[in-house]
Amino acid sequence: MSTYPRLPFRQSGSCALLDQGTAMSRLVRGMTVLGMLLSFGFASCEGLLLNGAHAAVTVASSAPAQVVVIPLNGAIGPASADFFVRSLQRAQSGGAQLAVLQLDTPGGLDTAMRQIIKAILASPVPVATFIAPGGARAASAGTYIVYASHVAAMAPGTNLGAATPIQIGLGGGAPPSTGAGGQAPAGSAGSASAARSASAPDSSTLPLDTSSTELRKQVHDAAAYIRGLAQLRGRNAGWAERAVREAVSLSAQEALAQHVVDLTARDVPDLLRQLDGRTVSTASGTVTLHTAHARVVTLEPDWRSQFLAVITDPNVALILLMAGMYGLFFEFANPGFVLPGVVGAISLLLGLFAMQMLPVNYVGLGLIFLGMAFLIGEAFLPTFGSLGFGGVVAFVIGALMLIDTDVPGYGIPLPMIAAIVVFSVGFVLGMSRLALRARRRPVVTGPEALIGSVGVVLDDGLLADETTGAPDAHGAAAGWARVQGERWRVSSTAPLAAGHAVRVIARRGLTLTVVPTDARQDHRGEHT
Repeated sequence: MSTYPRLPFRQSGSCALLDQGTAMSRLVRGMTVLGMLLSFGFASCEGLLLNGAHAAVTVASSAPAQVVVIPLNGAIGPASADFFVRSLQRAQSGGAQLAVLQLDTPGGLDTAMRQIIKAILASPVPVATFIAPGGARAASAGTYIVYASHVAAMAPGTNLGAATPIQIGLGGGAPPSTGAGGQAPAGSAGSASAARSASAPDSSTLPLDTSSTELRKQVHDAAAYIRGLAQLRGRNAGWAERAVREAVSLSAQEALAQHVVDLTARDVPDLLRQLDGRTVSTASGTVTLHTAHARVVTLEPDWRSQFLAVITDPNVALILLMAGMYGLFFEFANPGFVLPGVVGAISLLLGLFAMQMLPVNYVGLGLIFLGMAFLIGEAFLPTFGSLGFGGVVAFVIGALMLIDTDVPGYGIPLPMIAAIVVFSVGFVLGMSRLALRARRRPVVTGPEALIGSVGVVLDDGLLADETTGAPDAHGAAAGWARVQGERWRVSSTAPLAAGHAVRVIARRGLTLTVVPTDARQDHRGEHT
């Protein structure tokens, strides 16, 4: 049998090449599969991320817009009106779906009330006025605000009404008395009024003080204003007019029964649950509320509102005016002091700014300025108390007339006026005492300060004419003396030697008339 030589190297080499090629092929296929798997994984992850983002956007878009709560407590004035208007603008810019005005007020100024109502009527964000918490009220100006709101609600234990303008109630004829719960007294008149409450009553048949045309105009204007608000919101216009003309009031349950308010609620969360799904009409169109699960944000008064609330207090405004006047007085009396003038100017401007925001009687304001001017003038003029007494009288009358309203919280109490008068009188007496004390003191500056001064003669042979006090005509030198550290030409009725002490008794031009004293000094002014 023949055998063929083996070529192990070649065979082994070809086998090695084959094994290497197979391995490379498998590696390429594996990398390809791995790349496909990675691509598929990346694509899947990207899809999941996009789907998650889309889901998050969907959830965010489906979340209800926030609800803004605006607490308003106390008398309605310029500061509270400014706070409400800015808060409503903030709610609009923040995309709020509802603004809840949590109200507790005894009333307020007519101008501030109308500013709030104008903001409500023009607001694209619905406003729900909620008289809360229990024990709160919406009297006088608060009743108008409730009628102007898109939604009116009350908490148990609250009341509203008594919307008669106070000036009318005090002007000659008080509103007729009412029974409990704000109802008219029993009898035929009460029954007739109750029957008319279901429809708009004839204004000529309602109780009205006809003694003053001005009062009649005011009450007709107030009644027409609240009647128009009631008709705009579809509420009880008859009772609204009675609240103005008869000063009646209602509790929460009575107001709900007579369709004065839309609902009652325990608190803000209960109110939002009841308002969920309600449709209201605003200045920008119809809005459907989704308030059941909405986020609630409460806005508190900022520094500006607190600052306005402080300076628009009539007592603070009056004190600022006084501080301003006295500060400027000190600055003008002592030029260069600076601090009193700066404080006085700032106080006066702040006081005038507060006065232009308040219902001020300008005759009273003028009397206050006149009284302070008289009190200041008393310290400088010899009037023996006439200006001071007149200033006190003018100031007291002006302070009593200053605020032209009887709204609670906006009057100047008598103790405050008495304290200011006592301070002013004390100020005048103190200034007068200082002036008298300064008058008794010797003069220390000017030509008059030389009279009575002691000096020393500088040369011998000092002679003077006995009749004129001037140096004699025989050529005798009048002489020189040192007085208050200066050389003066002096004359005397008696001859004086150098070093003799003299006292100045008169001055004629640049010459001093002197008389000798018992003391004797040398040329350097030292006693001997």
